[in-house]
Amino acid sequence: MHRRLHGRGALFDVDPAGLAPRLIGLRPYHHRAHPYEHPHEPPFVLLTGARGLGKSAVLAELRDAYQGHTPVALIDCAERQLAGPPPDRPAESWSPLAQALLMIAERLAEPVTGAGRITFPRLMSGLVAVAAGGWGDADSERIRREVERILLLNESGSWISGFAGRWAGKVAAKVVAAATGTGPLVSGAIEATLESVAEGFSSRRHQKASVWYRTYPNAGGHAQRGLILLSGHFRAGGGSREHAERYLVRALLADLTEAYAGMLPRMQRLGRPLVLVDNAQSAPGPGLVAAVLRERAEGIADQVAFVAARRGEAREELRSAVRRELPEVARRTDWAPDATPSSRALLIALPPLSPDDTLHIVGAVCADTAVPPPLPPAAHRLTGGNPLGIELLAGSAAQHLPGVSSLGELLTAGIRPAEDLPELPAYQALLDRLVPAERLEELTVLAAAHDHGSACALAAELLPDTFGPASVRALQSLLVEEGLPAVPGQFVGDPFVRTLLLLRLHLRDADHTAWRTAHETLAAHYATPEDARYRLHHELALGVTEPAVAHLRDTFPTTDTRVWLRTLRFVASAPYFHAHDAEGRDFTGRDDRRAAVALGRDDAGHPVPEGADAVLHLRIRRLLHAVWLLTDPLVLPDPTVCDRLRFELEQLSNLQLAGNALLWAASRDWPAAALAGRPPAGPQDADDGADDDRSGVA
Repeated sequence: MHRRLHGRGALFDVDPAGLAPRLIGLRPYHHRAHPYEHPHEPPFVLLTGARGLGKSAVLAELRDAYQGHTPVALIDCAERQLAGPPPDRPAESWSPLAQALLMIAERLAEPVTGAGRITFPRLMSGLVAVAAGGWGDADSERIRREVERILLLNESGSWISGFAGRWAGKVAAKVVAAATGTGPLVSGAIEATLESVAEGFSSRRHQKASVWYRTYPNAGGHAQRGLILLSGHFRAGGGSREHAERYLVRALLADLTEAYAGMLPRMQRLGRPLVLVDNAQSAPGPGLVAAVLRERAEGIADQVAFVAARRGEAREELRSAVRRELPEVARRTDWAPDATPSSRALLIALPPLSPDDTLHIVGAVCADTAVPPPLPPAAHRLTGGNPLGIELLAGSAAQHLPGVSSLGELLTAGIRPAEDLPELPAYQALLDRLVPAERLEELTVLAAAHDHGSACALAAELLPDTFGPASVRALQSLLVEEGLPAVPGQFVGDPFVRTLLLLRLHLRDADHTAWRTAHETLAAHYATPEDARYRLHHELALGVTEPAVAHLRDTFPTTDTRVWLRTLRFVASAPYFHAHDAEGRDFTGRDDRRAAVALGRDDAGHPVPEGADAVLHLRIRRLLHAVWLLTDPLVLPDPTVCDRLRFELEQLSNLQLAGNALLWAASRDWPAAALAGRPPAGPQDADDGADDDRSGVA
């Protein structure tokens, strides 16, 4: 069974078997075989989704579940050693994909139960040929070091280490001689490599590997010429390099296939070798995925289980891929490829965690801390089931309860993301991992926007002149590439990420100048009557409540009840990060006046506008503040305010004959949703358009 993850049983379950045992052929954490779902060709599995959904955690769990039982390699395409060549390595003889293949081979070579160490003669020969392309002015020590790493695959102290040193020394001497003499350097290095393979390995399997490059295009049946061509294509860059890299991938797969061939290896090795690739949206991920898929589409079979994780949905790169939600692959994948390479991929979207998962995570992290019962469902509502958000909120609660009274305070409280990192506010730790760092400032400002036009208005007011409409569209595209949902009516579609960004905007300066400027800009941008609810939403975010009360009061008798309720919800979804005084100014205390207004405690002192129905006016005012408070994702639900919300909606239902049923349903559904940690939406919203639909709002 999976030991640390919640909500991912479809991958790790044993009885009945989840995807991992069916794909790899082994039970997790056991050296026990399990039948393959796809015995002839496994799908290339890619886990998709936005940041924070636990893709990296799934790969780490897979590594821990199968390490030592079958060969396993985990690489992260964001690793430093894949970002660029070492200082002494010329760029023409290095690429992220070639480096990744070396790292994969190093990790697959680690010992496993009941089977010998895998060797990679084909891949090693190709990597030496590639490295030789950068040895023109290298010293013998650097050459020896590079060659020895390629041979040893990081297995220092093994039986092969003495031979590796002799081989590396021989190749280095040969190359140095070629560099100082008249002979070609690359061919000298490759000749020494092939001779060493022939001399050092006497088995037929390794002898076959030493001549494998005879089939390289235009090699004419000569392995040495094939490797020289490979090296030249790699140095040429562009499409030629991609061609060479594809052969290096083919070499890795051929070596792994050879390791499992024959009667004895099949008896000793259970399951498939497992290659895990994190952040596969970044180089060398796309190149590795494309090369493997193309090999398989051309009928070059292998039995390697690939599981990669990437942000976004890869719609452009993998157009013919089979796409599934995680629950859909719990018992079978229903995957069948066609002739296209991308059909060999199986994309699985990781879903958010459930409320029960959130409850269990908070309970585990806060084991020694008394947690208020409303906190887990409120944390789930705020995070939307984002595993990273739940973990960090729970960690903040474990450190700061009972001294804090809201999720907002948990987000602004300091936490230490790791033992070797300094303390910082929880919301900042989350943003560091949930949004691209290079676009944090722009997203902080534009999180308040609803569409392209309002985003451009904010950019013109608060961002540099160089950030214009084209930059706004590029940022919208980036959000889609990151896997964040596109939601009509919100520039940043993910509510949790948007809340964190707005909180950062509010706290960006001590007097909240940027916050006020942003909402004043948007209130002015939405000046037309049909944009009333947008303007009222941003005025409410500034603490200005009377226009919203007046609009809802005056439109209640004449507006379609469904539209009116939708408008109420949208206006009352205005963010509230800081208490306001009676004039809407920031208040330095912890008091939240919304509850007092919702409960009618200041009705007597509130002046009703001349000519207005006093009873209706005060009822709408109480209702607005109740919904504003109860839909606030940073506040734990107040049962007393929930009761008042129910009462006010009931009373309104008596005044609206045509909309009586909708108002009555809302009086039941909205308080129940607030107490359960859900947004206030009932059955009447099932056929509603998005919040961007402005019909009937004014």
